[in-house]
Amino acid sequence: MSSGNLDFELFRDFLEKTSGILLGSNKQYLVSSRLNRLLEEQGIKSLGELVQRIQSQPRSGLRELVVDAMTTNETLWFRDGYPFEVLKSRVLPELLKANPHQRLRIWSAACSSGQEPYSLSMTLDEYERTYPSQLRMGAQIVATELSGTMLAACKAGEYDSLAMARGLSPERKQRYFDQVAPGRWAIKPALRSRIEFRALNLLDSYAVLGKFDIVFCRNVLIYFSAEVKRDILLRIHGTLKPGGYLFLGASEALNGLSDHYQMVQCSPGIIYQAK
Repeated sequence: MSSGNLDFELFRDFLEKTSGILLGSNKQYLVSSRLNRLLEEQGIKSLGELVQRIQSQPRSGLRELVVDAMTTNETLWFRDGYPFEVLKSRVLPELLKANPHQRLRIWSAACSSGQEPYSLSMTLDEYERTYPSQLRMGAQIVATELSGTMLAACKAGEYDSLAMARGLSPERKQRYFDQVAPGRWAIKPALRSRIEFRALNLLDSYAVLGKFDIVFCRNVLIYFSAEVKRDILLRIHGTLKPGGYLFLGASEALNGLSDHYQMVQCSPGIIYQAK
């Protein structure tokens, strides 16, 4: 095996242990495209040297910069559409009828730059406008993210024209955002107030998060090995109240956990209910 391949294997092991992300053996180009600038800035000549420096200088902040670069993904508002419609038409009415005197809690896991939790907050606002008395106990969205850079972007709640154009209708843009500068919009404070952003690695404990009625863990499990994915799904089950719902990405499936989750066909889409 060449030194370049050895370095890549070393980096793959480091990334999986640090973040759970499992890189395919054909992902050298992805790694190069995301890390070349960082390597140049740090004066590092190879992936092997990068891992060595992180291990020898654990408090340098380099580990965090690498994880940021490798976990930053493009996202969009109301991704795939149907999960938010299912939430409004089926899940919210059912849960609020069963527990009318409890505050609703939703977890948006691996929330990237914030579009998912803010889309959830908009969905809750639209539901309240249609059914003014049903959410009388309020709702809390806990949004978690591994990347410090992404978490800062989430908390700022400001987006440029390109980000705003990805999945956001003109009506929602007008209702839920304020223009704060040429080509920049900020989410309105009322939408932001029901969201709590927290740093969390999905490999770590979820005990500090508490219990949830709904978990959105969409388009992130595809990056993990089967073993890590199963572990995460079992631990998510531990955060769900009995009868709570899990939403996965359109290309993700939940296999071999029928003792914990029941599949619910929604036409379109599939969601999972905690047993």
